[in-house]
Amino acid sequence: VQLVESGGGLVQAGDSLRLSCVASGRILSSYSMGWFRQESGKGREFVAAIGGNNGRTYHANSVLGRFTISRDNAKNTLFLQMNSLKPEDTAVYYCAARENPVLGAMEHDYWYWGQGTQVTVSS
Repeated sequence: VQLVESGGGLVQAGDSLRLSCVASGRILSSYSMGWFRQESGKGREFVAAIGGNNGRTYHANSVLGRFTISRDNAKNTLFLQMNSLKPEDTAVYYCAARENPVLGAMEHDYWYWGQGTQVTVSS
């Protein structure tokens, strides 16, 4: 399984971005997937997750109401719509997947990881 993120970039506060993560290999609709982010010099932080099969979602409090996770199983693609971006959202964003339909919010829940895409929000 390989995951490749795209869509990052440099934006101003208040702008929007949509991140994509294309999965190749054996990714089934039953897999749960998630987004994490990592600021320079800090650990990886949970952002959002989506369960397999039922598509149930869970978002971190820091992004609730601004970010939305979704998936297109036919295209093996995971999305993260980010609105009202803030400078504190600046980080490398990673997508992740695991062979379990129940969504997880911990880094160690996930088996497969992408290389990350940089998001920089200027004030």
